[in-house]
Formats: sequence, structure tokens, C-alpha cells
Amino acid sequence: MENNQSKFLDSLLGKTINGAIDIGLRAILPDLIENQIIEIKNSLFENGLNGGIKQAINTIVDFTKSTTGIVTGRFDNIEQINFAIGKGGLIDTISNIFDFATNKIYEKGYINSTIKHIIKNGKNTILNTISNNIKKELDNQNDLLGGLEKNIKKWKDAYNIKDLNSMNKIYNAIEKKFDKIIPIENICKEIRNIEAIHEFIKNNGNSISISDIEREVIEKFANIT
Repeated sequence: MENNQSKFLDSLLGKTINGAIDIGLRAILPDLIENQIIEIKNSLFENGLNGGIKQAINTIVDFTKSTTGIVTGRFDNIEQINFAIGKGGLIDTISNIFDFATNKIYEKGYINSTIKHIIKNGKNTILNTISNNIKKELDNQNDLLGGLEKNIKKWKDAYNIKDLNSMNKIYNAIEKKFDKIIPIENICKEIRNIEAIHEFIKNNGNSISISDIEREVIEKFANIT
């Protein structure tokens, strides 16, 4: 679960930061054509920005372990991730590596002194865009997780009254969103249980007559990692 979270966060934050830098560079360099902005961005990434962003993201879990008591290295909710991003210095680290990369591409002649000056002065615009986009993405994750929690409860309610049609509809809704969320252990465990029970019912002629012992065994095997 820890590795899955790290991979998901690396992908989610990496894409969000990448997109925000695109938007930020276009905002501070409105007089440049698209190809010029792409070249500048690529040069920044090739001269330290890409590696710096990855390193900054990878330090979030380690920082959280030492400051919040999450000794497992796993996040249990979005609030913990927000805390880690804020206190772990993600934006500050990106700011420093952005300066480093800007100086590098200037030294190599990829940009002139005027562009370097504009990028340096506009850096806060880029950082604010990154920060705002990360917040939007995590707010979206929070909404997705909240929706899944509601559907989990609805599925359990339908299961208790043996309403197979409702179970199928809710199960399909859960499946569509499951691979879009940050792997939060308690949510993932509940969904794995539902998947296993739902599959058992399907393979048992759609019979919802499952004993407590059968359900216990199904859920036990569903969460063996």
C-alpha cells in the first residue's frame, strides 16, 4: 500500500506540477510563441527541474513519518497529504530548483538575460499556479473519496436487504472511480471486500445467501497482500 501510494502521488503531483508550469510560463511569457515556451520548459526540465520535482515529491512520505507519527509511511486521509505537502517544503524545494535550472539554461545560452529576468520575476506566479492546482487536485480527490464512502454504505445497505439490482448499479459506480483515487487503506480494504463478495455472488448464481463464516473467509482472502 505504501508503494502504491508513492507511485500514485508521484504520478498525480508530477502531472499537476507539469501542467501548472505550462500555464505559469505562458502567463509570464505572453510575447513568446508556443514553440519557444515549449523549448524553455524542456530546457528547464532537462537541467535539474525534473529531477528536483521528483526528489521533492519522494521526500513527502519520509518527512511525514518524522513529524506526524505515521510510522507506516502510509497516508490515511487527504488531510495528512495536505499537511505533508505544506510542511514538507514541496513548493520551497521547487522554488529553489527552479532558480537553479533557470541559471543553468542561461549559462548554456538557451535563454538571454531578458528572458532570465522575466522568469525570475515571474517565478511566484508559477509557484502560485502549482500550489493552486495541487489544492484543486487534492480537493477533487477528497470529493472522489467521499463519494466512494457513500457508495460503500449504499452497497452494504442494499446487500443487507438482498437488493441485487441496486448492488449491481452501486458496484459499477464504485468500479468506475476506484482506479482514480489515491490508495487510502481503509477505503481500499472496503472496496476489495465488496469486489470479492460481489464476485462470489456472481459465481454462485446471483445468490445473496452467504453465511457469516463464508463472508468472513471471503473478506480475509480479499485483503491478503
